[in-house]
Amino acid sequence: MPCRNRREATAISPRFRRIVRRCLGIATVASIAAFLSIPTVVVFAVSVNPGEILSFPPDGFSWRWYVHAITYPQFRRAITNSLWVTTISTLLALPIGAAAALALERRRPPGHQFFAGLFLSPLIIPGVVLGLGLLILAAAGGWVRSAWNLVLAHVIVALPFVIRSVWVSLKNLDPMLERAAASLGATPLRTFFTVTLPLLKPGLLAGVLFCVVISFNEFVVSLFISNRLTEILPVAMFNYIRNYTDPTIAAASTMLILATVVVVLAADRVIGMSKILQIQEER
Repeated sequence: MPCRNRREATAISPRFRRIVRRCLGIATVASIAAFLSIPTVVVFAVSVNPGEILSFPPDGFSWRWYVHAITYPQFRRAITNSLWVTTISTLLALPIGAAAALALERRRPPGHQFFAGLFLSPLIIPGVVLGLGLLILAAAGGWVRSAWNLVLAHVIVALPFVIRSVWVSLKNLDPMLERAAASLGATPLRTFFTVTLPLLKPGLLAGVLFCVVISFNEFVVSLFISNRLTEILPVAMFNYIRNYTDPTIAAASTMLILATVVVVLAADRVIGMSKILQIQEER
């Protein structure tokens, strides 16, 4: 009888361990999801509060602060600045980042590891340090009030992401396709435009996505080098909350979060981000 009980316990224990592991996995995923989503839920709840101050839980439901956020003149001007800076910085960062990735992967110039680290260094340099450095540089050049300071800063911040996305596409590119085009008589320039560039399309589109999301939401660096006329939306939101305590800032934050989520989901559906964020095995 004791032997039978031991056999039953041995037979049940693996099933019990699987159940425990599954429960722990579900609990872990649920905890992480709650940790990431609860702040957003709280911001949305505050944004529909009809009261005059930021408070949670809300006392009722009202869209009045969304209307105020949309019609507030400083926010409207900041959105225009954000769209302008994001567009120009994307148009500049994309070709520069693509050219850098091609040079680092295909040409491998002397000291290419140093240049790779240099191009990717904005990922690890604190935004405060980068913003202060650009502010000092702008002051020395006499163009502190220029909006091109913001464009330069956003290009620097977004460039590593463009290089990374294009670099991954190059890693996934089969070099035999380019060799086949060359063997058929195509010049290097024609091979690039007819073979290489179309195959790099996922990486280029991902680079555009990263530029748009990062530039539109950039705050720390922009805070140092913008003024009231050139400030972008995150900086305008920061200045607003320093002076007012109504839920307008929560409404603006909710709309900014939703816009970012919509852009990322749409881009993921069109591009397939898994193709960019995962390097295939080397051939």
